[in-house]
Amino acid sequence: MGEQVLKPTPSDDVVARGRRAIVRRKRAGDAEDEYRWRSDPDLAQFDASRPVQAPYESYERNWSFDFRFTDMSRRSFAIEDEHGRHIGNVMYYNIDTGRGEAEIGISIGEPRCWSQGYGSDALEAVVRGLFTASDLDRLYLHTLDWNARAQQAFRKVGFEISGTSWRDGHTFVVMEVRRGWLEQPRVPVERPRVAV
Repeated sequence: MGEQVLKPTPSDDVVARGRRAIVRRKRAGDAEDEYRWRSDPDLAQFDASRPVQAPYESYERNWSFDFRFTDMSRRSFAIEDEHGRHIGNVMYYNIDTGRGEAEIGISIGEPRCWSQGYGSDALEAVVRGLFTASDLDRLYLHTLDWNARAQQAFRKVGFEISGTSWRDGHTFVVMEVRRGWLEQPRVPVERPRVAV
C-alpha cells in the first residue's frame, strides 16, 4: 500500500466529494492560507502545537519543497467549501499495511466555517474513499480530550472512542472507525436540545 490511496479523477484534482465539502490535491496557492492558520496561536492550541513563528518566505520555501516531493506514505489534501474557498486540510499518515490501519487528521482553519458541518462532511468523504480504494480495516485519529466539538464531529462520521494517549503533557482521546462502517446505514447524530 505504498502507492497513493486516494486518486484524483482524470479531469481535475478532486479526490473526494462530500455533500458540501470538496477534498482536492493541494495547490501552490494554499501555502498562504496554511501559514495564516499555523501561525495563529488560537488555532495552534487545537493541534497541541506551537504557532509557526518563521517568516512567511521561510515557511513557503519549506512548504513548496514538501508540496513538490510528497511522501506517498503521508498524504495531505485541501478542503474547499461549496464556493471553492480553501477552508482546511485533511490528511492520512502512519500507514501500517501489516495491521491494515492508518491515522487520519483534519483541521478546519477558517473559524467562520466551524460548526457548519464541513469537517465531518470532508472526513466522511475521505474515510469512504480510503476504505473503498484500499485494504485498510481501521482508521484512527487523536483529538485533545477537551475538544468536545471535534469529538462530536468525529462521532457524527462514525468514529468511536477506543482509548487515550498522552504526548507532550497533553491528553488525547483516540477514536477509530472500522471498514464495516461502510455497510452500516448512516443515521444522523442529533445535536442535544437545550431548554430555553
